[in-house]
Amino acid sequence: MKVLITGGSGRLGTELRTLLPELIAPSSAELNLTDAGSVSKVIGREQPDIIVHAAAYTNVGGAQRERSRCWAVNVEGTRHIARAANAVGAKLVHISTDYVFDGQTGNYREDDTPGPVVNYYSLTKLVAEEAARAATRHLIIRTSFRPREFAYPVAFSDVFTGQDYVDIIAPEIALAVRHAGEISAEVLHIATERKSVYELACRRKPDVREGTRAEAGVALPGDVSLNTERWAALKIHLNKDAIQQP
Repeated sequence: MKVLITGGSGRLGTELRTLLPELIAPSSAELNLTDAGSVSKVIGREQPDIIVHAAAYTNVGGAQRERSRCWAVNVEGTRHIARAANAVGAKLVHISTDYVFDGQTGNYREDDTPGPVVNYYSLTKLVAEEAARAATRHLIIRTSFRPREFAYPVAFSDVFTGQDYVDIIAPEIALAVRHAGEISAEVLHIATERKSVYELACRRKPDVREGTRAEAGVALPGDVSLNTERWAALKIHLNKDAIQQP
């Protein structure tokens, strides 16, 4: 199975390339998401079976200021990838986010209705999911991850999430990528247990200061924790199949 990844030099992409060294990872200069011709050329040349679309504009605060850039990368870029996937018959594995939910209830399941979104980044990622669905064969993975070390001096105790550090999340996504061809689900939630961002930060940055989302400078959802029962059940079957292989 030939797998191509966009965003191979990004936070998640770097981890996945270590876990899946066979990945084809064109640079952003070679595969320019905002240029349909560039995307079509690279995908057409490589003829992948699976495309992992991990590239995205992810700066939540910056998205409020750079709306055109964020839209071009997250929405138009995904449209280009989906179109190119169809042209070569590839399955698209699209990396999405828990921010497509409004954060009012938490424990969101794959079939729960997303929105209304609370900021511009969330809007582009929600629309990008619909763009990804244009791929005849697709798998949307909603997830959330931090760098290996918590990067900020303050962490919010009133923002709840299933996110985790990228070295914990990446192996889970790598497993889904390895089996993408046989996964029939169109949406999967891959995350860990519900906790506050402050609780998560304390695990690797004990001196982090506790804060609240009122300090963020951008609207943030209160609880975007994800229900991962579908992924947990699927992993049991995947692991059984792996054990039974000679």
